[in-house]
Amino acid sequence: MTKKMYITTPIYYVNSVPHLGHAYTTIACDILARHYRQQGVDIRFLTGTDEHGANIEKSAAAKGVSPKAWTDEVSAKYRELWKTLNISYDAFIRTTDPAHEHVVQAIFEKLLQSGDIYLGSYSGKYCVSCEQYYDESEMLPGGICPVHKKPLTEVHEETYFFKLSRYEKPLLKYYEEHPEFLSPKYRANEIINFVKSGLRDLSVTRTKVKWGVPVKSNPAHTIYVWFDALINYISAAGAGMFLCEGDKAEHQEKLALIKAEKFEDLWPADLHMVGKEIFRFHTVIWPAVLMALGLPLPKKVFAHGWWTVEGNKMSKTLGNVIDPAKLSAEYGVDPVRAFLFREVPFGQDGDFSMTSFKNRYNADLANNIGNLLSRTLNMLAKQQPQIPADIILPAEIQQKTNETESAINKAYEELAFDKVLEQIYGYSADLNKKVADTKPWELVKTDPEAAKAILLELIGCQRYVAKWMTPFMPTIGAEMSKRLEAGTIEKYAPLFPRIADK
Repeated sequence: MTKKMYITTPIYYVNSVPHLGHAYTTIACDILARHYRQQGVDIRFLTGTDEHGANIEKSAAAKGVSPKAWTDEVSAKYRELWKTLNISYDAFIRTTDPAHEHVVQAIFEKLLQSGDIYLGSYSGKYCVSCEQYYDESEMLPGGICPVHKKPLTEVHEETYFFKLSRYEKPLLKYYEEHPEFLSPKYRANEIINFVKSGLRDLSVTRTKVKWGVPVKSNPAHTIYVWFDALINYISAAGAGMFLCEGDKAEHQEKLALIKAEKFEDLWPADLHMVGKEIFRFHTVIWPAVLMALGLPLPKKVFAHGWWTVEGNKMSKTLGNVIDPAKLSAEYGVDPVRAFLFREVPFGQDGDFSMTSFKNRYNADLANNIGNLLSRTLNMLAKQQPQIPADIILPAEIQQKTNETESAINKAYEELAFDKVLEQIYGYSADLNKKVADTKPWELVKTDPEAAKAILLELIGCQRYVAKWMTPFMPTIGAEMSKRLEAGTIEKYAPLFPRIADK
């Protein structure tokens, strides 16, 4: 039976323009998906857009359009960017999809019946931009939002609460029994300490926000955007067991965007990939909701760091937001994809600079991989015009290749993308050293067969490099494989033209 693997990005909030941070998470999932597809795994890769809430309502009004028209426009921009960045997702969910909204409503009613949700009233400090309440311990001095650095608003309203406090001990027990759930490990204590400090019941509806999923039994309330958004992971996988028969019939075809034979074939998810700023939502609120529903928890939630630009946080005000589409248009999509995962260990914060990008491009790609490919093919073409189909590597070379592949596979299991590239670039650098040491262009004058054997060995090894590079660089990996496959050697343009200093 083919192994199935279900991985997700967060669904991206359409009130923000897609930027490098969004691309980072999505490319990471895409690299992982492509790698495991090479291993024969049946990957189901979900992404999408989060489209409800007060901020979207406000932005749409400012544009003079309806919230749905506004979300249609921005959601399309995300799809276009993923197309540009060659993202091979299997399903794209929108929280405005009727099938998703019906699952959210049904889950809310189920938890209302079980007593996990109850009606009450709330007074507290609220950040409109975060769409989140903050208690005193989380605010900056003077009642300031810790994220947006703006004054919090005092809000009083009737609300439904989710009994998050009920799951304090079950969550701590789960963290202890499943240490891989909170990843990377150095982020675990933040979550564990937060839960140990005491969980308070969570307000999960709003009466002053109209753009959202209405509570079925009390339409004066709309469901809190974060409660709504998190449910996408199961609604997309076909969690129709919560729907009434009428809703099931209406949305049957759209219930499983991820195309599973049944919900249990995909759930629990193998991996939720998120930015560190939403780690708490995914490791406290979401697992508590799943526990309340009697569903298993995702196997792992991995929080990566943030990108700064030349040492500064990306912001529209500073004018330093990196547009991945523009960067890709100038230097190519694949080099951008590879750079993001070689520059810093995945999980940690990273700083983007054009100097680093150009240096990495020239050193890792142009001088190392691209130069090796061009030299090998050009030298071999002078001896024979054809590349043979089967190339048997010497035993010691095959052993080293197998060891490199094992190290690459292990690094993928750890989501250590930088180590994957380190192995690939190191292997290629060793091949370049072999060329420098053996000098096939000179050896051919005295021992043509020995020179040819070295060049064919280099071809065979670079076929592995092309395969290993493909998850990071799908187009260039395919082009490398094409140039290295059996057939006539042609005159090719450089794979990675060097970036000249300006």
